[in-house]
Amino acid sequence: MTATEQAAAPHTVPGMHRQDAARVAEILQERLHSLNDLALTLKHVHWNVVGPHFIAVHEMLDPQVDAVREMTDTTAERIATLGGVPVGTPGAIVAGRTWDDYGVGRADAVAHLGALDLVYAGVIEDHRAAMKATDDLDLVTQDMLIGQLARLEQFQWFVRAHLESGGGRLSTSGARTLEEAAERAERAAGGSDGSGGSNG
Repeated sequence: MTATEQAAAPHTVPGMHRQDAARVAEILQERLHSLNDLALTLKHVHWNVVGPHFIAVHEMLDPQVDAVREMTDTTAERIATLGGVPVGTPGAIVAGRTWDDYGVGRADAVAHLGALDLVYAGVIEDHRAAMKATDDLDLVTQDMLIGQLARLEQFQWFVRAHLESGGGRLSTSGARTLEEAAERAERAAGGSDGSGGSNG
């Protein structure tokens, strides 16, 4: 039994089995790590975009950061409501992460958006899996996840609008890594300085 499990409350919300609550809290802890990481990544991009689309992307991202931070708070409070212990320390995020760190530094705005498209895709896929997993466990939590998904999918749409051709093709289509997505997006946009735009 981990320190977190030992510190968990011996009770949960009325009408819910403690075992089910513990499972939901476990699912939500994974989502909390993901959302915390996403908020930090969005802020990193906000600080590091350059090029002709700088101001549009720079200003587009701050409301997304704020919304994702609100999601982290709601998620953490739901874990606590269920009797769990939300963990949001940097070490816990890194230890619980099943995805690679964001590797694009100072780069053209379109390159960052290409990488962000893949970031959002991963977060959304995992959020949808969590939504399905809570179907028989806790509809209140599922409702929270559905609301978050609506916002996350909208944010990805905002990102993809910069990457989509008139015919609906995404410049990042088929990319498997963040760096590859960034390079494809920048190449499709014509590049800003021919340097590839990412730091690895």
